[in-house]
Amino acid sequence: MKTQYLKASDGHIIATDSPQYWNDCTKLTQAEGQKAYHKQQCAMLRKWLKPGSTVYTILRHVSNSGMSRRISCVIPMKDGALLDISGYVGDVIGARRNDKDGSLVVGGCGMDMGFQVVYSLSRRLFPDGFKLPKGKSGRNGDTSVHDKDGGYALNQRWI
Repeated sequence: MKTQYLKASDGHIIATDSPQYWNDCTKLTQAEGQKAYHKQQCAMLRKWLKPGSTVYTILRHVSNSGMSRRISCVIPMKDGALLDISGYVGDVIGARRNDKDGSLVVGGCGMDMGFQVVYSLSRRLFPDGFKLPKGKSGRNGDTSVHDKDGGYALNQRWI
């Protein structure tokens, strides 16, 4: 069944394939629902991820051909627990999720695909670039206070 988008009375956007369970919500058109849902997911990720934050990636599976992989994205919370943000990341970068473990299905090879996922996420969250943290220099020793490529706002590490 196709995903439908609903708006709750508090303004929260819900993506569901079972709209019959959401009686108190207003149905949105596909276009406006996708746009509002994407905006909502980006806002949530921006709450958790500031420039300089690290997104940890976990390789779950590599296909036999080596042409695709399943990757999960997690971030550490203040209490030390890891929060799986793969669903949010998939929504923002347009990656399909695996039905079994919720990881992102990423096609391609010949490069660091974990970096590619985090770079794509970072570009979407910070499209106009980002202000460098105080006392930090930019890429390649750049001393400006603003990096114009938002793709480098977040760091990536493998677990």
